[in-house]
Formats: sequence, C-alpha cells, structure tokens
Amino acid sequence: MEANLFTMEFAKLFPELNIALGMGMMIFARLIGVMQFAPPLNRSEIPIMVRLSFALIITIILTLVLKPAPIPPNTSILLCLVLNFTFGFIIGYIVNCIVAAISSAGDIINSQIGVSSAMILDPTTGTQNSLMGNYFTILAVIVLMAIGGIYWIIDAFIRSFQIYPVYMTYLPLAQIINMDYLIKITSNTFIVGMQIAAPILLATLGQDIILGVISKTAPQVNVFQMSFLFKPVMGALILMWVLPMLINVIGDYLTSFANIF
Repeated sequence: MEANLFTMEFAKLFPELNIALGMGMMIFARLIGVMQFAPPLNRSEIPIMVRLSFALIITIILTLVLKPAPIPPNTSILLCLVLNFTFGFIIGYIVNCIVAAISSAGDIINSQIGVSSAMILDPTTGTQNSLMGNYFTILAVIVLMAIGGIYWIIDAFIRSFQIYPVYMTYLPLAQIINMDYLIKITSNTFIVGMQIAAPILLATLGQDIILGVISKTAPQVNVFQMSFLFKPVMGALILMWVLPMLINVIGDYLTSFANIF
C-alpha cells in the first residue's frame, strides 16, 4: 500500500521522469532477453558486469531516442516486463539459429574425422559439445563480429519497437514472426552445415575408398587401426587448406541475414 502511494506521488511530482523510467524498464527487459540468447552477447566469456553495463548504456540511449510514452491505465507492469523479455528472447533465438547452422558443420566434421569422442564443456550453454562443433561456433561468432553482426542485432532490436510496442499486454506471434523466414533459418541448420563440411566429407570418403581397396588387396593390413591414424590427420590438413575459403562462405551466409528482424 505504501509502495503504491509512493509511486503515485512520485508520478505526480516527476511525470516526465516517471514516464522515462517506465520506458527504460521495458527496454532493459527486452535487451536482456536478446543478450541472454543472441551471440556474441550471450558468451559466458564476457563478464556479467560488462554485459549489464552495456545493456544499461543502450537502454539510456534508446530511452532518449524513442520518445517515451506514458504507461496506459490499468496496465500490468510485470506482464509487460515478461512479454518484453520474451520478445527479446525471440530476436536472440533467431540470431542463435543463424549461428547454429555454422556449428552443425563442426559436429558433422567431428564425427567424420573420427574424433567424436573428443568432447569439451561449452561454458556458455553448460553442456558437452564436440571439439569441432565448439571450434566452428567460436569461428562463426568471430566472423559475425568482424562483418558487423553486432550492429545488425542492435538495428533489429531498435526496429522491434515498431513491430511490438513496449506496453502491449499480449504477444501476437502470427503477426510478429514470419513462419517462412523461421522455417528457412531452421532448415539451414542442416543444409548449410553439409555445404560447409562438404570438403571434409569428400576427403574422408576418398580415404575410406582407398582403405577399402587396401583391405581387399592386402587383408593382412589392419585397415581399422590405420583409419584412426589417418582420418584425424587428413581432416585437419584439409580443414587448414580450405579454412580461408570457409571463412568467406561463412561471411557470405551471415551477410545474407543482415536484415535479422
């Protein structure tokens, strides 16, 4: 009761500041939703204080730029905060799906070169990931930052306020999400992963054919043990050779989704 009374008195004494604070809370909640799931902002390597400071600075700037509107009467502030966070999560999920297509290439390569048992802990997700999958995830994040992906995310975040106002009390998913676009970015997880991993797949296929011929012509040779030695070495050499071309392919793929939202 006293808190509500204090809020009402504060709104009467400082109406413009009260409007700006309300708008800032919604912007901050939406931005936290984006940063929680969108790379590179979700990387655990970035200290939490750095991320919160960045979110606070962006919130202050956007609060001044977006011309704060008063809170509609009978509007639940808590509900608006939750919906804004959810909408920010949707933006972050879209960005994450785009980067996940690159990560899937690493998982495919990891199993083909015979190092599927090499698992490492991903500190961002807290799960065990494949060695090459984690490598391609970091590579995708680096390329995304190098080609200005962070600015695309910020631009999508700013344009999101035109699509979904901060004080809406419902989430019209059918209106704010293009299902064709969502299907495209999720299906790319396999298609683009196969395209990026194609050089390694072809190299390992040729190696399997050669080892198969050896096993038929010289049965005394233990081809099974030879494959454990040659596959990782051949895969690493091929990857080093095609890596400059793969970086260009990854950059072109990410650039095609510059208009994230």
